Amino acid sequence: MRLRAKYLSRHELIGLECRVVSASDAGMVGISGRVVDETRNMLVIQGERGRKMVPKKGTVFQFVVGERLLEVEGESILARPEERIKG
Repeated sequence: MRLRAKYLSRHELIGLECRVVSASDAGMVGISGRVVDETRNMLVIQGERGRKMVPKKGTVFQFVVGERLLEVEGESILARPEERIKG
């Protein structure tokens, strides 16, 4: 089941499992793991091959929230975490 991106904009992303489904940089597609940090413009994803900094802009992420998958355009979460959450 897919949820809408608007629900994720107020959710804490750190700790969620995530995968890059598409990106303006084709080398980023397929990166997956757990979100370990977030800035205004980047997500830091810890995968099997270490940490990767993935820009939010131009990237579509798939997050695991509970038992559901949520596909989100990075532009919709483009903000500092503390600003995005308190919205």
